[in-house]
Amino acid sequence: MSARQADCIFCKIIKGDIPSNIIYQDDDVVAFPDINPVTPIHLLIVPRKHIPTITSMTEEETKVIGKMVMAAKKIAKDQGLSEKGYRLTINNGPDAGQIVMHVHMHFMGGRSLVWNH
Repeated sequence: MSARQADCIFCKIIKGDIPSNIIYQDDDVVAFPDINPVTPIHLLIVPRKHIPTITSMTEEETKVIGKMVMAAKKIAKDQGLSEKGYRLTINNGPDAGQIVMHVHMHFMGGRSLVWNH
């Protein structure tokens, strides 16, 4: 385990070292609430494998993005958002707002969302 991975808060949540309310998990991804929610339902969907950024992903690792989307689809159904809608966002790098350097997808819903420019 690299030093970065050992210090990664998401890796610690995945391992169970930091308690969290796990909403969804399978062999490849885990979902849990964002600690700073901006919508009534705001979850983070993260790969179990530590991948710092989209830019650093190998072609093989990009397959996990599809698995994250499928997890979002299942979560949306469980949360009653399949028909109303929800937003999925991935930030890549500091200028995009990525704070934790472990690829993650924001799942946001539970109210009408607007796009601010």
